[in-house]
Amino acid sequence: MIFFRGMNDRLELRYRLMGLLPLSFFAVQTIHYWRFGGLGNLLWMCNLGNVLMGVGLLIGHRELIRAAAIWTVPGLALWVVYVLIPSGLYFSTTLAHVGGFIVGMIALQRVRMDRLAWLYAFAWGVLTQIAARFLSAADLNVNVAHRIQAGWDKTFTSYWKFWVVLMLSVAVTLWLIGRAFLLIWPATSVSVPGAVARGSETQVP
Repeated sequence: MIFFRGMNDRLELRYRLMGLLPLSFFAVQTIHYWRFGGLGNLLWMCNLGNVLMGVGLLIGHRELIRAAAIWTVPGLALWVVYVLIPSGLYFSTTLAHVGGFIVGMIALQRVRMDRLAWLYAFAWGVLTQIAARFLSAADLNVNVAHRIQAGWDKTFTSYWKFWVVLMLSVAVTLWLIGRAFLLIWPATSVSVPGAVARGSETQVP
């Protein structure tokens, strides 16, 4: 399966080692929630996205890197709206969101973007929501996996109606972000047997 295939060409060591940064961001968040409670919050997409990015970089896996990089955009926007503006600046969460976004953009310049990356990002989002549904406390409502987001409860009569609309909105958002990155950093090559590794992708001779 393409999702489990790594880079066709060798990802330079400096890029691979950059994967230690998002993993360290996740570690800082872990320490924060260990001290102040709410370890279930580690299952938020933004936090797990740092793990995905870190692993993807360390093993040189372009699909993982692209999926994680796409998620840094809505993750950063939601953090600004729901955390930064109402609660102010906190070191661990700022590191996770701003730091993760910066690493994601640097990595994306190297691995580029393809047309299917948004689908992998969407699949990752569904998996993290399922994990949050079963592994996190309901009162935390991590990844909106347990109940309707506050403020929308008057619009929707049931959680599952809200969930369907949410998933459709997420899919469209990820597609738009993927398209934007495709215009900025397109993966202009294709993978074929016998192709020559050159640049960020395998080029057709």
